[in-house]
Amino acid sequence: MRLKLSALCLLAVFTIAAHALDSVPKAEYRQRRVALAEKLHGGAAVLFGNSEPALEVMFYRQDNDFYYLSGRTEPGAAMLIIGAGPATTAPRLGTIVPEHAYREILFLPERNLVLEKYTGEKLDAASPNVKAETGFDEVMPLSALPAVLAKFVAEDRRRGQNFWWQQDMKPATAAMRFAATALGVDNDFPANDVRSLTMQLRSVKSPAEIDLIRKATEASAAGQLAGMKAIKPGVTENSVSGAEMAAFMKRGCERASYPPIVGAGVHSTTLHYSENSATIQKGDVVVIDEACEYSMYASDLTRTMPATDRFTARQKELYEIVLGAQKAAEQAFVAGKMKLGNVNQRGDSVHDTLDKVAYDYINTHGKDLHGGPLGKYFLHGLGHSVGLDVHDPFDYSQPLDKGNVFTIEPGVYIPEEKIGIRIENTYYVDETGRLINLSENLPREPADVEAAMR
Repeated sequence: MRLKLSALCLLAVFTIAAHALDSVPKAEYRQRRVALAEKLHGGAAVLFGNSEPALEVMFYRQDNDFYYLSGRTEPGAAMLIIGAGPATTAPRLGTIVPEHAYREILFLPERNLVLEKYTGEKLDAASPNVKAETGFDEVMPLSALPAVLAKFVAEDRRRGQNFWWQQDMKPATAAMRFAATALGVDNDFPANDVRSLTMQLRSVKSPAEIDLIRKATEASAAGQLAGMKAIKPGVTENSVSGAEMAAFMKRGCERASYPPIVGAGVHSTTLHYSENSATIQKGDVVVIDEACEYSMYASDLTRTMPATDRFTARQKELYEIVLGAQKAAEQAFVAGKMKLGNVNQRGDSVHDTLDKVAYDYINTHGKDLHGGPLGKYFLHGLGHSVGLDVHDPFDYSQPLDKGNVFTIEPGVYIPEEKIGIRIENTYYVDETGRLINLSENLPREPADVEAAMR
C-alpha cells in the first residue's frame, strides 16, 4: 500500500509539473494546425493524445505530434483537423457538394472525479473558458468524435479516401473503424499516416522551439559538468548518472531525454550501454551520454573523460582524432547542400554528407594496435535530428538547412583496448545558414575536460 501511495504521490507531483511547462506562443500551435490542414487538400486528420498509464507502472508523457499541434498535455484527448476544400460534383449522383471551410476541434474525455483526487483536476468540454484555455476554435466531448467524422464523410463519401491518422495509435485506428462502420463501409478507410505530414512540419524549428532546445541543452551541459566532477576510481557509473540527473532537475527539466549512458572501461565501447552498474577503475576512460528534456524539448550531449583527471597518452591520441572529426564536419557544413549521411554512405562517390567527412578524418588519422586504420571502429552514423523527440523525425535524404536541429557525434570504439570515445554536441542552423553549437560552453578540448574534472 505504501508503494502504491508513493507512486500516486509521484504521479500527482508530475502532473502538476507537466501543466507548468514553458511553451511556444499559443498562436504558434494554431499556425501549425493550419499548416497541417493545407497538406490535407480538403481531407481530415485525426490525432489522439496518449492515454494515462497505470499509476504504479510508469509516468505519463504526451504524444509528440499531438503536443506539437496542441500544446496540451491532457491524457486521452483527440483532435480533428479538416482542410478547406472546394465545391465539387458527385460523379454518380450529379449532386453538388458544397465547399467546406477549415475546421479544428479538440475532443476531451469526460472527467473522472475520483481519479482526479490522485492526478489533479482535468479539463473537459464543459469547463469554463475551455476554448480560450486550449486555443482551439471548437471543443467537444470525446464521445462526439465518431459522429463528427461520419457526418463529414457522409456529405461526400470520397472524403473517406483522404483521412489521415496515427497508424501506431490504437484509439485513432479504432475511431476510424467505428466511423467506417457507422457509414456501412465494409472495409476500413485507406490508411494514410499523418506522421508523414507532421514530420515535414516538425523538421524546421521555430525560434521559440530553438529557445526551448537551448534551455534543454544548457541544463544538459550543467549536468555533464556535474558528471565530470563526480567521476573518480571507486565510484559507480550509476552514481555519476545520478549527479547529472540532479543537475537537470535543479534547472527545471522534467526528465532525461533517453536512458542515460555512463560506460567506464570496456563499457565505453558499447554504444547504448545503459546498465550503469559497474565501478569505475583507475585508468578507465568514461563515456557519459546523458541529457534532458526542458518543456518537452530534448537535447543530446556526450563527453568522454578519464577516470582520473588525466588522459593517458593513448586515450588522448584517440580523443583528439574524434574531436578532429567533429571539427572537420562542422567546417564542412554548408546549409542547403550537406546531408547528415549514414554508415552506408561512405564510399568514394559520396561527397555531400557530414558523416563521410568525419569518417574520412578518422580513417586517415591514427592506427589501431595492429597498424590498421580506425574507420572500422566508427560504428554509427554521425548524428540525428533533435526536437520533441531526441531522435526527431526527419527526411535524411534531404540536405540540412535553416531551422534544422541535429547532433554531430563521431566516435571510435575499440574493445581490445577498452577505449571508447564519443563527443556529441547539439547544433542548429540559424536564419543566415550558420551552424550554431548550442553546447559551445561545455568543455571538449582534452585539457579543458581535464580541468573541468578538478
